[in-house]
Amino acid sequence: MIRPGADARIHLYREAVDMRKSINGLVAIVEAEMALDPFSAQLFIFCNRQRTLIKMVAWEGNGFALLMKRLDKSRFQWPTALPLSVVELNTQQIDWLLAGYNLTVMQGHDRLPHHRVL
Repeated sequence: MIRPGADARIHLYREAVDMRKSINGLVAIVEAEMALDPFSAQLFIFCNRQRTLIKMVAWEGNGFALLMKRLDKSRFQWPTALPLSVVELNTQQIDWLLAGYNLTVMQGHDRLPHHRVL
């Protein structure tokens, strides 16, 4: 499975999207509704109304990549209770989302700002 790198910026669009849209339609949402630059080194994630299909779009320097995951018997745990229409995720959270975990209750350990051992 293709997953973003550890330093990738990942933006999840919470509203349901018509999955007949391909790259051009999804990039138009990134520009118009998310107010973000689709040509930046970021990953943009969209889901259908039934929460059974996710599409991810990313600019790779010379063209867009479109990734898709469709579930056959279950649904993605989409973060619908959050107040923002665009949510920024880290790579661990996108792994949780694709694995079926609920992002609103999943919280990893905080990173500690230690700079030396002694």
